[in-house]
This record gives sequence, structure tokens and C-alpha cells, in this order.
Amino acid sequence: MLNLFILLLERVGLIIVLAYILMNFKYFKNLMQHRETWRAKWQLTLMFVIFALLSNVTGVVIRDSHILSGQLYTHLAPDTSLANTRVLTIGVSGLVGGPAVALVVGLISGIYRFYIGGANAFTYFISSILIALVSGYVGRYYLRARRYPPILLGALVGASLEIIQMLCILIFAEHGGHAWSLVSFIALPMILINSIGTAIFLSIIISTLKQEEQTRGVQTHDVLQIANETLPYFREGLNEASANKAAHIIKDLMRVSAVAITNRHDILAHVGAGSDHHVPQKEIITELSKEVILTGQLKEAHSKHEIGCHHPNCPLEAAIVIPLHIRDKVVGTLKLYFTDAHRLTFVEKQLATGLANIFSSQLELGQAEAQSKLLKDAEIKSLQAQVNPHFFFNAINTISAMVRIDSEKARKLLLQLSQFFRSNLQGARNNTITLDKELQQVEAYLSLEQARFPDRFNVSFDIDPACRNALLPPFIIQVLVENAIRHAFKNRRNNNVVHVTVRGEDDQLYLEVQDNGIGIPEDKLPYIGKAIVHSDTGGTGSALENLNLRLSGLFDTSALLHIDSDTHGTTVSCHIPFPSDNKEVERN
Repeated sequence: MLNLFILLLERVGLIIVLAYILMNFKYFKNLMQHRETWRAKWQLTLMFVIFALLSNVTGVVIRDSHILSGQLYTHLAPDTSLANTRVLTIGVSGLVGGPAVALVVGLISGIYRFYIGGANAFTYFISSILIALVSGYVGRYYLRARRYPPILLGALVGASLEIIQMLCILIFAEHGGHAWSLVSFIALPMILINSIGTAIFLSIIISTLKQEEQTRGVQTHDVLQIANETLPYFREGLNEASANKAAHIIKDLMRVSAVAITNRHDILAHVGAGSDHHVPQKEIITELSKEVILTGQLKEAHSKHEIGCHHPNCPLEAAIVIPLHIRDKVVGTLKLYFTDAHRLTFVEKQLATGLANIFSSQLELGQAEAQSKLLKDAEIKSLQAQVNPHFFFNAINTISAMVRIDSEKARKLLLQLSQFFRSNLQGARNNTITLDKELQQVEAYLSLEQARFPDRFNVSFDIDPACRNALLPPFIIQVLVENAIRHAFKNRRNNNVVHVTVRGEDDQLYLEVQDNGIGIPEDKLPYIGKAIVHSDTGGTGSALENLNLRLSGLFDTSALLHIDSDTHGTTVSCHIPFPSDNKEVERN
């Protein structure tokens, strides 16, 4: 019995070795991961049929409870039996592929076993079908759950299937005594072998797939980390500074010998081995890179000659060169170099391909963001450049009249007008200015308006000194003050007050312009700052609408104007981010 166990263990070992070899091929890994498809099922059927036939011809011949031979057999004498691993292969085919696979494997295996002959050969045909049904329906449950049976369950199923085989021998045998003698001799070794073999077979499949998942998980983590760290640089576009920083990150995280990034003509960065002659700002020197740029296809090199570098002391022996695309146009390359050609494996190729796709997307997004930013800046500057022509003509007329009465005051007003338009032109070029410069603009405007309407209104300021260098959109206070003066008081000639408040609140700048005017009609208040609204004073609300468009373009909707109004006056306020600087910030 022990000898039979050892001989059967050898047979199982053959099947296990073949399974292990197959599971190291990517094709079979993919097959095992998509075994629910009909394409996979017929391929699994073919594989397990071969295993089953192999199990039949490598069995151990038994006669009268004695082992006769362990050689290959294609035909048996009528008084002999065959102990083999057929049940193992049929059982595993069912656990892995489900009923359809198991039935085909069991049918072919049973027919072949019947063809071989021996004592009660038809018994093994019947047992093959029963074993296929039992294992197949157990496998179907796990197939639908998209997972494999647990190893312990596989061992129990394997033992149960062999017990079914022994029961079939006892039930369908012509001579009960001979059948009992055979079962007594082979039952324990075959039950153990089938249980152990099934467990090992499943463990090879499960552990290989789990290792594949873990490898993919590590690769995914690496790709995401590289993508996350290089994102700020590739979004800047392909230039020497961004490429150099990205290349350092890629080399450190991928642990390759060197990383290079090029545009269509020049080396932008080369980090690692070979950096003495693969120098940034030099023209691309390898034929491999030129070919990738020309064809747009990934290329591999496994020797110095294939790389195409003609430097005599170049240490680089292998490379992967991947094209970088923006809208299907090759704009450069990502190159991974190895000083040992054996380190260039399928894994590195897959990882590099995935990274190149991500980097291409980052470059494309960066270009789209740049175009969007240019468009938004153009829209904002167009809004900023809108100046009321009536104000200009009124100011000129006021100064002309003042020349005859008070030439010195006319001179000062002319200087204020000059200051106002200088600030206006400056504001059209910049998206933000300091609060100090904005207040100078307001003062220039008020000087001109006070000259037109002496003592008509009083404007006071409450400015937090800590906010003097705060950055804010140009004309924001001037527009609000102008709007109050023009529309808040209607025909009222005295007691017209406008109060301007600016203070810091946490990380925000709070701006408020309050008047004691007649207020905004209740039916029009919801539309002010959002659409054109005609008023009794001749206004359209376009100034506040434009101001809201600028605020939302520069910041977000949280910076939009908030308007409170009743018959006692109107308050217009907003909160904007509170960055500050000692100099004006320009975004051209």
C-alpha cells in the first residue's frame, strides 16, 4: 500500500509540475482569470483532456492486490486494474471550469479508460461521469461567485470524488470479492493522493493569481505615485526644467539606470548613467529615439548597437523608448535605460507604456489648461478695459470750464484724470493690484466727480492698515463707489453719504461700500449683478454684472457680490481670498 502511494505520488507530481509550468505563462494566467467565458472553457477542456489522457496511460497496474508495473500502458489484461490520477484531473476540471468542462473531460477520459480495458472497465466510464457532475456543480457555484474554491474544500472534494470511484467499483463489479479486495488495497492511497493533489493543484492556481494581483497592485501603486509626483511638472509642458524634475522622480521610483525625456528635436533631461554625453540642450543622438518620433511606436533595444549611441564609453545596454503624444501628435519621448540588458523585462515594458499614456494625458491637460487660462484672462481683461465714455467727456468738459475760473485747480484735475486713465490701462494688463493702488484710483475718480458736483456727496473710508498690500481685482472699489454716486441718490442734493470699509477676516478680505440712498426696488434686487437691469436713473446694471464676472473668473462663486438694500440705503459687499505681496502681482 505504501509503495502504491509513492508511485501514485510520482504521477501526481507529473501533473502538478505541468500545471505549475503552464501557470507561469501569461496566456494561462489570463485564461484562469477569465474562465467564465466560453472561449476559456473550451481551452480549459482541451487542457484537462490532455491531463486526463496522460493520467490514464501513466497509471499503476494492479493484479490480485499486487503491483505489476509502473510503465506506460495502452491496453490491460482482463484480470488487471489500473490505479491512476484520472479522478484528480476530472475533479479539478470541474472545480475550475464548471459542469460543461468537467462533463466533456469526464466523458473522454471515461471512454479512453474503457478502451484501455482491464477488469470491469465500464465501471470507470460510469464513475467518470458521476465525478464530473459532482465536481462540476461545486465548481459552478464558485465560478458564478468569480472566485476559486478554498484549498481545504478542494481537498475534501478530491477525497469525496475518490470515494465515489470506490463505491462504483463495489456496486458495478461482476465479482464482489475481487472488487472488495481491490478497493481494500487501493482506496486509502488513492483517496489521499486525490485529496492532496487537488489541494496542491488549486493552491498553484490561487497562489499564482494572487501573486499576479499583488504584482499589479504594486505596479499600480508605483504608477499612481509617479503620476502624482510628476503631475505638476508635465502639466507645465515639455521644457528643460519640468523634464529634469520629472526624470529624477521617475528614475528614483522605477529604479532604472537612467531616464531621459526629449521633445521632437532635443534632449530635455537625462538623469543617471550616460549623462556625461547624453546632455540636455543637445540634439537627440540615438537613432532609436529618432525612429520612435518618426513612427510613433514604442521601441525596445537590447544592445548598445540597437540603442544607436556612438559614444565609445556609453554604459547603456538596453532601453525602452515610448512616444509622448498630444492629440495623436508625437511631441517627444520618454526613455528608460538599463546598464544590464537582463533587467529589461515584460514588467518594465508594461509599466513604461502605462506611464507614457499617463504623461501624454498630463501634457494634453496642461496644454488645455493653458489655453483655458489664456482665454479666461482675455475675457477678464476685456471686461476691465470697459470705461464709461460719458465719464471721460464729462471730466474733459469740467476741466475746460475750470481753466477759466481756477487754472491751478484745472491743472490738478488734469493730473488726476491722467492718473485715473494710467491706472485704468495698468488694470487692463493685470488681473490683481494692491489695495493702495486701488484707493489711488478711487481718489482720482472722486476728485473729478467732486469738481463736477461740489459738496453733493461725502465719501468716507475705514481701511484696515494691515490690508494695504492685499491683492484685489482692479476697479472693484472704484466701480462700487461710482455706482453708488450715480444711482443711489437720484436727484437728492445733500446728505448723500458713501462709506467704504476694507478689513481682513481670517484668510479673506472683506470689502463693503454702503450708501444712504433711496435703495434698489425690491422687484429688481434679485437680478442686480446677474443680468442687465434698467433703472429710473438711466443705469443698466452692467457694471455690477461685469464685476461679478471678473470675481468668479479670478476666484470662484464664493467671491460674488452680496447686495442688501432697502429704502434707507444699499450695502454691496464681497469676500475674496487675502493674498498679499510687497509688489503688484501680474498674470499676463
